[in-house]
Amino acid sequence: MNATPAPAEYLYELWDANWDDGPLGNWKVLQHPITKKTARRIYFTYSTGGHRTGYVDRQQIEADGEIYHGYTRRRLHLTPPEILSRPQQPSLPELRKAMAAAHPDRGGTDAEFIAARARYERARTTLKEQTA
Repeated sequence: MNATPAPAEYLYELWDANWDDGPLGNWKVLQHPITKKTARRIYFTYSTGGHRTGYVDRQQIEADGEIYHGYTRRRLHLTPPEILSRPQQPSLPELRKAMAAAHPDRGGTDAEFIAARARYERARTTLKEQTA
C-alpha cells in the first residue's frame, strides 16, 4: 500500500525581515503549517518563535481570505500574499522636468513650484552626499 501524502496546507504571513534593524521593506512570505481543521477553527504551528501552536477562526479567514491574529499581532492569509514593493524614487532629470512643469509661467502655482523645487533640491543634495 503506497499512499501518497496529502498536500501540505499553510497559513501565510507577509513578514519584514528587517523589522528591527535596517531599512524596512525586505519582505518575505512565511509559511505556517496547518495541523488541524475543525468546523470552527484552523490550528497551525508557527514557523518562527519556537514552533508554538495557535488557531484562527475558520469562518472568518475563509470569508475574508485573511485574519488579524491578535495574540501574536500577525496578519495571516489563506493564500500567499503579494510581496510589497517600494516605490522607486524619481531621478534628477524627472524631478527637474516636474519642477519646470510646475512653474507659474507654464500654468503651475507658486506653491506647486516651491514644493517641486524643494523635492529637486533634496534629491540633489542626497545624491551629492552619497557620491562624496
